[in-house]
Amino acid sequence: MPKPEQLVLDLPARAALGRDDFFVAPSNALAVRMLDSWPEWATGKLALCGPVASGKSHLVQVWAARSGGVVLAAEALAEQDIPTLAEAGAAAVEDVDRLAALPDARRRKSEEALFHLHNRLLGAGGSLLVSGVEAPSRWDIRLPDLASRLRAAEVALLEAPDDALLSAVLVKLFMDRQITVSPDLIGYLLPRMERSFAAARAMVEALDRAGLSKRRAITPRLAGEVLRAEGAA
Repeated sequence: MPKPEQLVLDLPARAALGRDDFFVAPSNALAVRMLDSWPEWATGKLALCGPVASGKSHLVQVWAARSGGVVLAAEALAEQDIPTLAEAGAAAVEDVDRLAALPDARRRKSEEALFHLHNRLLGAGGSLLVSGVEAPSRWDIRLPDLASRLRAAEVALLEAPDDALLSAVLVKLFMDRQITVSPDLIGYLLPRMERSFAAARAMVEALDRAGLSKRRAITPRLAGEVLRAEGAA
């Protein structure tokens, strides 16, 4: 008789965001070195760019802990007290490229807020870290003065993962959910899954749900079932 499936509560995992929790590989080493070179950034500002789930937010938190900077989402800029934020001397604004999707009035106010934050920080010798999927030259920024200032930032690019990095990402994502997995499972997944950070996160979430629902250990066999159900194997 098959085991009854268990009701699964979709609780968020708590990510480990310390410096030692970030795996440095050839595909991200240059970006990490550029971030670690703070406060010696030539222009006082840096754009951290890379695919979804590539570790940008992790590195932003590492930098903020080191610099004492504040971290906020670009989409929240419109509600911020910019002079107070600037007093921190360092700030990270995440997902600046998402401003293009905001309604016109909110987008204009958010771009103006980022422009003033940039000027206040750098005018006082502070630092600004911004992030997005692509480089600032490809961001759809309507405020010309802001666009030109962002394009002047140095760019730290997180590239697509190689085998070593993707393996480490998978292990970390499982560990964030307090799941210990075998090297056999990672070796099984690598050649069969989409090779992206977002796909790694989705795969770990799917395997966690399947393991809890079926009351089974997360093994290559279970992974094969999940991949077949998703049409990936």
